[in-house]
Amino acid sequence: MLDGLKRRNRVVGIKETRKAAEENRLECLIVASDADLRVVGQLKQYCEEKGIPIHMADSMKQLGKAAGIDVGASVVGVLAEQKGN
Repeated sequence: MLDGLKRRNRVVGIKETRKAAEENRLECLIVASDADLRVVGQLKQYCEEKGIPIHMADSMKQLGKAAGIDVGASVVGVLAEQKGN
């Protein structure tokens, strides 16, 4: 799942990912296994309720690197492809 993440349209972080989920723009959610559950728990639950697939990454460091940022990331949202542009 992390392979090619840099080439996908994505959002990084709780706030941006939550916003994309609420706007029905998420294809899937990737959560770092070492992320604080108090931070990511509500977003995970929201995505489960909406039927958005959730994938796990080994660590925040790995997820941040895969997303092309220099710091760790607790969550990354992969955006659904826009159709008809």
